[in-house]
Amino acid sequence: MPIGEFCNRSVVFATRNMSIPDAAILMRQYHVGDLVVVDMLDGKRVPVGIITDRDIVVEVVAKSLDYKDFTVGDIMSPQLVSVQNNEGVFETIRLMRSKGVRRIPVVNQDGGLEGIMAADDMLDLLAEEMTELSKVAPREQTREAQTRM
Repeated sequence: MPIGEFCNRSVVFATRNMSIPDAAILMRQYHVGDLVVVDMLDGKRVPVGIITDRDIVVEVVAKSLDYKDFTVGDIMSPQLVSVQNNEGVFETIRLMRSKGVRRIPVVNQDGGLEGIMAADDMLDLLAEEMTELSKVAPREQTREAQTRM
């Protein structure tokens, strides 16, 4: 199961030069806790980092710094971990676990942004699959009872 089939394709993104208040407004407007930071290269959005609501709080607010002195590029997490859209779901989980990330941008073969997968989205996906799997045994019992009457 390629992760590209399950990722959220409605990605809210920012650029490095976006102001901190503008980033916070986007997060509030779209009810998200992160923005994928992108550079525009050859007409495609290429992810270069992530900024979270926690980054804003920890890096600016908690230090009593003036948010006007910073841009998204100044406080984003620069060591971006991303995954190719054809990578499997379980490989993506392993990568997220090994790198300690809860959100991972999904990119195409050219490095362009295709979507994002969050740990919460992964839990929803796996819970749905587990629910479907739990229905196998009762259906098998029903089928067996009907064929052996």
